[in-house]
Parts: sequence; structure tokens; C-alpha cells
Amino acid sequence: MEFETYRSPFSFRYGSAEMRRLWSEQEKRRIWRRIWLALAETEAEFNLIPTNALADIQTHVDDIDIERALEIESEIHHDLMAELRTFAEQCPTGGGSLHMGATSMDIEDNADALRIRQALDLLLPRLQALLLSLAEQVERQADLPVMAFTHLQPAEPTTLGYRLSTYAQDLLEDYHALVGRRNQIRGKGFKGAVGTGAAYGELVGVERLGPFEASLSARLKLPFYPVTTQTSPRKQEYTLLCALAGLGQSLYKFAFDLRLLQSPPLGEWSEPFGKKQVGSSAMPFKRNPIQAEKIDSLARTLAQMPLTAWHNAAHSLLERTLDDSANRRTLLPEAFLTCDELLITAEKMIKGLVINEEAIQRNLEMYAPFAATERVLMAVAKRGADRQEMHERIRQHALQAWAAVQQGQPNPLLTLLMYDDLIARWLKVEELRPLCEVKGYLGLAPAHARQMAGRIRAELGEASHRNG
Repeated sequence: MEFETYRSPFSFRYGSAEMRRLWSEQEKRRIWRRIWLALAETEAEFNLIPTNALADIQTHVDDIDIERALEIESEIHHDLMAELRTFAEQCPTGGGSLHMGATSMDIEDNADALRIRQALDLLLPRLQALLLSLAEQVERQADLPVMAFTHLQPAEPTTLGYRLSTYAQDLLEDYHALVGRRNQIRGKGFKGAVGTGAAYGELVGVERLGPFEASLSARLKLPFYPVTTQTSPRKQEYTLLCALAGLGQSLYKFAFDLRLLQSPPLGEWSEPFGKKQVGSSAMPFKRNPIQAEKIDSLARTLAQMPLTAWHNAAHSLLERTLDDSANRRTLLPEAFLTCDELLITAEKMIKGLVINEEAIQRNLEMYAPFAATERVLMAVAKRGADRQEMHERIRQHALQAWAAVQQGQPNPLLTLLMYDDLIARWLKVEELRPLCEVKGYLGLAPAHARQMAGRIRAELGEASHRNG
């Protein structure tokens, strides 16, 4: 690997080998050539290219020579034309028939659509695997009470499975959004310099342009937009990147929450930590949440990409401008490579998630009694007590208990409530105690967590069946 010049981290650090290969220069040129071949085959079908010329093109379609193409590009400053000339040089009989009637974007935009679809076909199974791993954790932890926090302050109990199901629900929506985008990907088709198809009309006759494009669509297994300019509508890439950024947002929240919960004052979760892993160069004791931080760092960059795609679409003036070309060389590959790395990392974290039940219990004992105040207030009010009077009495006990907790003492709230004479008029001690138990105040959290796990399995199973 060459390290004496700048290399993108996506060249070797982030994303899978499969995703890097798909967005490689080699693969791009391979797809270009296959589109040129499909065009030649269709033109042969319409009696525009002799069979020996087509056979010559078919023979050399995979003979990619990037070195020669770059040599030509250094002279003509047009990468697609350089690849076309390289291909034509290799085809002594058929080279002159290549690219007949086409403009560059007939090749490039269809190639991008094919690569986007293939990239989604790599991402979606990763997202499925993550969701299934998450469903297992949701089900496993459906009943485990944990302290819930609002405004980063202790609130009421929930369950670990229910909290995990909130991430799962978001990711399932992301999955459906990306499946929808994948199924709607369209290519430019073959419509020439401004989208009218006039050049092809000169070759096959305007009345035959419909069957001509239909044949190409079938060969490439790619539906085409009915209306384009010189390029495909750039809105397609904007909506795609919004969906990818949505996936990044869901994973960002999960990773950010994990970073909070891994902090020692809470200490309830942590990401997997290797035996030889180093947390800090200066502080040997550190166990930093580096995987979660990586997710948040990459997702933060991903969040900015739809804005660039928005500008590309909005600034594609009249029938086309070229001011999107340079940024799209990195925008599309890096969006997919970022999502690839996010999903790979998130699945490792979910599968290896470390749950510290002792810390969970400690936090419940410290903070959960405060959640009982609402139940006690409702219980005495139902018995006929003055709600406002009881609210003030319970509030005073809660403030006293909070002061004790802040001083590092055990939470005394239950004892304060049990020995309050005013409360005792309405509730016996044996009635009060169950109101302060965490497991009695979880609502539908366990049931809804299990339902979410079942929904994930059902919907992904249906998707697999449809795809199969």
C-alpha cells in the first residue's frame, strides 16, 4: 500500500473491502465499459453496428488499462473520454462504434445509479444483521429495570430492553427508508446532450426511441427516468443522502447515550474493550468509549453531506452545470463508506455490549424512590386526601431525601414516607411499600420491548422472503 502521498482514511481504515472495491477506480471503469457494451448490443439489435464490431467490443470489455487511460487523460483532461479512447484502442474492429449517439452523462450517471444500488445492497444486509442483534438484546433485557433520565436528571424507572427498543425502532424506520430508496433508484437512460434523445433519434428514428431505451433498461436491469436534462435529476442523490444521514443520526444517538452510560458515575453500560486495548497514552487506567466516539465523529460528518447534495440539485442550472462533478467524486463513496463503518462498528458494540447490573441496581436504589412520589400522591388522592396538601408534604420529604443522596447517604425517602403521620391516615405501611417497588412501576415497557423485537424479526423476515 502506498503511504508516501495522501491517502484517504476510507482507503484503508474505514469501511469494508467490498465497499471500497465497489467505489474503486477499477470498478467504475468496469461499469462504464459494461454500459458501453450494453449500448453497442442495443445498437446492434437496431442494425446500427455490425456483428463483428460487437464481438470485438465484447472480447475486450474487461481489459481495463488504467495506466494508459491516465496517460490519455493527462493530455485531454477528460477521464471518461480517456477511458473511451483506451477501450477503442483495444478494439480494432469495434472501437469506432463505441459511444455512438451518447454523451458522457449517459454513461456516468447510469453507472452512478448502478453503483448506488449495489452499495445499498451491501449496506442493507449489515443493517438487517444489526437490527437482529439488537432485537436479541432487547428481548434479553426486556424485564431488567434501569433508571430513566429526562433532561439528564433521574426521572422514573424503565427497562433496559425498552430503552434499547427505542434505538431499534429508529433503525427499523431507517431500514425501510433505505429499502424504499433502493427500489426507486433510476438511471438517466440514454437521452443525449440535453435529455431530448435527438442524437439517438437520428440513429434509430424518433418513433423508435421508446423501444431503444427500453432495450437498454432491460440489459442494464435499471429503470430510467422518463425526463432528464443532460444529467439525472440530482434530487435523487439528495433524498438518498438524507436517508443515509438519517441512519447516521440513529446510530449517533445510540453511541452518545452509551458514552454517557459508560461514564463511571453511572457505569451501567460499556462497549467491548480488548485485553490489549490501550485507552490512553498518558493514563493507563482509562477505558475510553472509542468505538462510540468513532461512530459519533463519522456520523457528524455524514450529517453534513445532504447539504452538499442539496446544493448540487438546486444549482444544476438549466440543462446542466459542472459544479457538482468534483464534490460528487468523494460525496457518494464517502457517504456509503461512512455508513458501512458505522454499521460494522455498531453491530460489534451491540453484540459485545457489557451490562453492569451492580451499577444499574446502585443507581436504582439511589434515584428510583423519587419516582414513587407520584404513585403515593395518586394513591392518597384516590382515598380522599387533599391533593395540594399531600403534594407539599411529599415534596418536603423528597427534598430532604435528595439532600441526603447528594451527601453520599442512602436514599431515605421510603422511610420518611412510611413514618409520616399525615400519609399514614390514608395509607398503611403494607400498602405504601409496594408503591415504592421499581418492578411495579414499569408500565408496558417489558411488553412493548418484546413486541418491538418480534416486529423486527417479522418485518425483516418478510423482506428476506420478498427479496428471495
